[in-house]
Amino acid sequence: MSAVLADFEATLSDDPVDLAKAALVIARIEYPTLDAAVSLDALDRLGDRATARLAAEATASVRSRIATLNAFLFEEERFAGNRAHYMDFRNSLLNVVLGRRLGIPITLALVYMEVARRAGVDVQGVAFPGHFLMRVPLGARDDDLLALVLDPFSGGAEMDDAACQRLLGTHLGHLSEELPFDRALLRPCSARQLLARMLNNLKRIYVDLRSFPQAKAATDLLLVLDPMMHAERRDRGLLAYHLDDYAGALRDLEDYLRLNSWSASSAREEHDQIWEHVKTLRRRVAAFN
Repeated sequence: MSAVLADFEATLSDDPVDLAKAALVIARIEYPTLDAAVSLDALDRLGDRATARLAAEATASVRSRIATLNAFLFEEERFAGNRAHYMDFRNSLLNVVLGRRLGIPITLALVYMEVARRAGVDVQGVAFPGHFLMRVPLGARDDDLLALVLDPFSGGAEMDDAACQRLLGTHLGHLSEELPFDRALLRPCSARQLLARMLNNLKRIYVDLRSFPQAKAATDLLLVLDPMMHAERRDRGLLAYHLDDYAGALRDLEDYLRLNSWSASSAREEHDQIWEHVKTLRRRVAAFN
């Protein structure tokens, strides 16, 4: 796993971050010997074919060019949302998504963005609550809210404010018509934010599957993305405990107690629970010395 961490850190040092390369490092959690070149070549071939489809539309409208991309990826190439098995961990692994043509919103968006970039079309990710979206800037004005919003899980369908509000209501578990829709939710996300969301999806699925080594590996990568994610340090400690790595668990949980802010009274219960874990771990580690 140390090689994966080093490669992920190296990929993050690029400016701009190569999202496809970073996502393929993440896929090595499940496929340690993965050859990223195979998937990158597949993206290049898709990009070349998309470029050919768009060659006759150099002066066409943004909507027309997006319609061509949608037809290419979702009809001709048959990429689709995996509605039958949404929580399959393979939906979060770029190499598998490219092979099976099935994914969840964020990985389908990643494929779309990478193919579009190779074809000269600027498509950005949107970390919309509960359902990753895409946006395509309209015009040259400096207004990051002026964009075409697309749903990669529904064949690149255009999303107006009403559709976005309904999607938000689905995520919140109630109708949201009474809430004013904040278009700031449609701002583009950074590469690091996209990768963090991918890793959080994977970690949650692996925990549900009780695949604790993979869940811990995802948490390791989250902490490479941002060492100040204190909750991830806590989670890594708890996962290490499940894996009988008591020294690692103790280190992370002690760090969590030291680094986290405990000023809110509501946090006291969690503090006390973690402290009980720390005391138990100290006894176990001492017994091995």
